[in-house]
Amino acid sequence: MSDRKLNLKDLQLKHKRVLMRVDVNVPLAHGVIEDDSRILAAIPSIEYIVKQGASLILMSHLGRPQGKPDPAASLTPIAIRLSEILKKPVQMAKDCVGSEVEKIAHALKPGEILLLENLRFHPGEENPLEEPHFVQELAKLGDVYVNDAFGTAHRAHASTVLITQYFPKQSAMGFLMETEIQKLSFLLKNPPKPFYAIVGGAKASSKIGVLKKLATLVDSVLVGGAMAFPFLKAQGVSLGASLSEDLNTVASLPKDQLVLPVDLVVANAFSNDARVQTLSIADGIPEGWYGMDIGPKTVIQWTGLLKDAKTVFWNGPLGVYEMPHFAKGTQAIASFLATLKAKTCVGGGNSIAAVKQMGLADQFYHLSTGGGASLEFLEFGHLPGIDALTTAL
Repeated sequence: MSDRKLNLKDLQLKHKRVLMRVDVNVPLAHGVIEDDSRILAAIPSIEYIVKQGASLILMSHLGRPQGKPDPAASLTPIAIRLSEILKKPVQMAKDCVGSEVEKIAHALKPGEILLLENLRFHPGEENPLEEPHFVQELAKLGDVYVNDAFGTAHRAHASTVLITQYFPKQSAMGFLMETEIQKLSFLLKNPPKPFYAIVGGAKASSKIGVLKKLATLVDSVLVGGAMAFPFLKAQGVSLGASLSEDLNTVASLPKDQLVLPVDLVVANAFSNDARVQTLSIADGIPEGWYGMDIGPKTVIQWTGLLKDAKTVFWNGPLGVYEMPHFAKGTQAIASFLATLKAKTCVGGGNSIAAVKQMGLADQFYHLSTGGGASLEFLEFGHLPGIDALTTAL
């Protein structure tokens, strides 16, 4: 028995209706797409399916509409963008289930594409027990099921897990999902050393599990951003006005593997225009001031450590990246990583946004489309959305 999951090339697709879960949860401002990376990531699977002579029904979520229709979270702008990229019409459904949608899906001709409306307009997507028939209605739309939404593979939702029971021998991963698994698995299978992890971002409690796992794999974990605050607090460092979670688990992490900032850029308000100073960690953050970025001495120390790296995993910005004055630490580390011969995997929206903004995307081994999913995959070695797919014989 193999533990390999079916992939797109294992399926007979000609004249079939392919129901494919994608992750086109892109940032929108007043209906305008700000970054179409996730849409572009789905294109190879879409083009392959259409070339095989299948019709294609795409489904995705967008934002958090709380189980009811919200015009601001409609997938219509995505259908328009897909049509532009593919240079062919992509029909937009008014809903994702129901007799009208079923009729349109069943009338599709080979090569035609239909995008369903936001799955999360229905409570049954995230909470299947609240709407038991939802997943069944979705399943009626296709002959085979493909999951190419790595970014949501850590969620046991109707469209990522439950739906596979309706396609017991015909649930496959798309090309993006396959690439993500392959590239991230590399980090778990004794990659070349020195192997360093850089973990930033805000919510430490959500990353403690992966920190513990990474500590068993890497030579050192460099901790920055607000992630560092609970560790600094545990060492008795004053954090000023910076918010920090109290984490009992901090004490259980191997101290000799954690590399914390030695200095911080701090501000007297949580604002890009605030007064700024750089302080040594030993001095602590003064009352009423906020830790906003790693400082220049930290950048020097960390780049000195990383220069010999053979493998790097980076998740999360190292400062308040969305404010330009506090993006310098993140940018300095991103620029340095881009010069290394190491295989560097970047997981997580904000760190990837930094890399792309700086025009460095092609300098990295892998940019993961799923922040939370990549962390959970590294922590557990599998995800619900992958486990649910058909195992290849």
